Amino acid sequence: MTKQLSRTIDYYVWLMSDWAYLGGVRFTQIAARHGVRINHIPMRMQDVYAGSGGVLLAQRSWQRRAYRIAELKRWRAKLGVLLNIEPKFFAADVDLASCMVIAGQRRQLPVADFVNAIMRAIWAEDQDVSDPDVLITIAERHGIDGAGLLEAAGADVVRAEYRDNTARALAAGVFGSPFYAFAGELFWGQDRLGMLEEAIVRSGAGDLGRSSDAGSASGVVNKRGNWRRNDND
Repeated sequence: MTKQLSRTIDYYVWLMSDWAYLGGVRFTQIAARHGVRINHIPMRMQDVYAGSGGVLLAQRSWQRRAYRIAELKRWRAKLGVLLNIEPKFFAADVDLASCMVIAGQRRQLPVADFVNAIMRAIWAEDQDVSDPDVLITIAERHGIDGAGLLEAAGADVVRAEYRDNTARALAAGVFGSPFYAFAGELFWGQDRLGMLEEAIVRSGAGDLGRSSDAGSASGVVNKRGNWRRNDND
């Protein structure tokens, strides 16, 4: 039975995030399963790092970079998700893509699949998401007017919201991607999605029943292991 709820998950995401990509489909499935709204908050990770003491990947020690690769390989195998460890366009400029997501959400468009498709284009399809034509094609594939969304992404109010998302993230206690905020709790990393779902259930917003047709059909993953902290973005 569908539950009518007004609950929201604030989804702080850097569209270049490998870990957000790995958890993206499962996250949207969880939200759909429990009727919980996703509030997408795209952010510039380099700015969030600057305000929270984070270290950009290229500046991390070789030990941390090597372990990140090992963890990506483990999660790729565990989840059965396509993932290029070293994608062709890394690190792509995702500012335009982020503004398109914001513009779409402001228009109350269903942007969750668009967001996941942008990350899949980077990490599985070797596409350059800094290219407006690529973004238009991705949007159109998901039933969104790509050209119209591209134009809306240039609006001052959209650009301002994107800039303000850094301060919003830092104020919320965010320091990486993906971060999920629900009912006063923060969850860092796709390896905490099981805990996020349990929090939704505790809140009375859902149950842990499984539905084979929940969420997107593309890239469906139903595994829920709660794992030790990995080096999320």
